[in-house]
Amino acid sequence: MREINLIVIHCSATCEDHPFTEQALESAHRRRGFDGIGYHFYIRRDGYILTTRPVERVGAHVRGYNAHSIGICYEGGLDHYGLPKDTRTEWQRHSLRVLVRALLMDYPEARIVGHRDLSPDQNGNGEIEPMEWTKQCPCFEVKREKW
Repeated sequence: MREINLIVIHCSATCEDHPFTEQALESAHRRRGFDGIGYHFYIRRDGYILTTRPVERVGAHVRGYNAHSIGICYEGGLDHYGLPKDTRTEWQRHSLRVLVRALLMDYPEARIVGHRDLSPDQNGNGEIEPMEWTKQCPCFEVKREKW
């Protein structure tokens, strides 16, 4: 079993009014050269949780952190204009909370972060600030959630 010290939350960066199926996600990742979906879990708008990669297998979801992390992605993250927005449905919020809590039972020392929270600290002040985010993903403040 690999050591897990991070649970990383992502969004699919797709518009809230366009479905993005598991098959579409897999196609997008294969086009990028991955051998399947890089996230371990995918949460659809209806709250359905899909296991898309075994936890024992290293993910392909955040460069430099994959070896010791689990990636969770929720469908959405952009408004109907394509701008970043917290588009999580109540079902997604619930499923994400349940999934994270279950993972913390197996990996109690893991930190929960958003993909954007792993951006480089360009000014060296020890804090990743919005101006330093390489991505908006997951389009909400992960550290403010009640896991």
